[in-house]
Amino acid sequence: MPIHPTTLIDSKAEIDSTVEIGPFCVIGPNVKIGAGSVIKSHVVINGHTTIGSNNEIYQFASVGEANQDKKYKGEPTQLIIGDGNVIRENATIHRGTVQDTGITVIGSHNLFMASTHVGHDCVVGDHNIMANFAALAGHVKVGNNVILGGYTGIHQFCQVNSFSMCGMGSMVSKDVPRYIMVSGNPAKAHGMNFEGMRRRGVPADVIRALRTAYKTIYLKGLTLNSALEELEKGDVVHIPEVAEFILSIRQSKRGIVR
Repeated sequence: MPIHPTTLIDSKAEIDSTVEIGPFCVIGPNVKIGAGSVIKSHVVINGHTTIGSNNEIYQFASVGEANQDKKYKGEPTQLIIGDGNVIRENATIHRGTVQDTGITVIGSHNLFMASTHVGHDCVVGDHNIMANFAALAGHVKVGNNVILGGYTGIHQFCQVNSFSMCGMGSMVSKDVPRYIMVSGNPAKAHGMNFEGMRRRGVPADVIRALRTAYKTIYLKGLTLNSALEELEKGDVVHIPEVAEFILSIRQSKRGIVR
């Protein structure tokens, strides 16, 4: 395990023998780091933090520190990170609070660009990209294959569903349904991520059905309940992607970006 001599590692930390740790890092006593991970320089990893395999954490990142919730009283809450994530310079990822599940969860194969922030009790899925200075407030849930543009801000308790996209500088205070693209302050919907679907090989007939679903929800001038009822009476509801889109709306507790 190549560890730079200037790094400080608590004797109780559990670090795989294949982990590389650069100069001037600080690793706390309740930290676990899996095989093949690379910790660059000047990184602080603290708290009850479990990091999976093959992660890269760049200089000056702060991972697993105490959260910024004023109700936090030092309880032994957790941060759990999966495999293959890239956490770039100055990123901050905080552990949970007892007011929620007590755990902040990061999935696998995510890219957190420079100066991104993941607040307490967030749940982030897999294959997501957070561009520079994008930030998740506490209790936010992000699905899979989501893109958050630079300087995007997500309000507490919001859900950003899978395959959606938030443009640069978006201020999101409601839930973003599956596949939807939003931007602006406050954020508004601007279509579906059809190009992303094509790149992933989504068939043309499915894209046509989703286009119909988008028009029904966003462009017909119907109330949300009326639009959902109309969709659910049509044939497109039998297409799994449309059903998932509808479900992401039905499950919203904050209302959706519209």
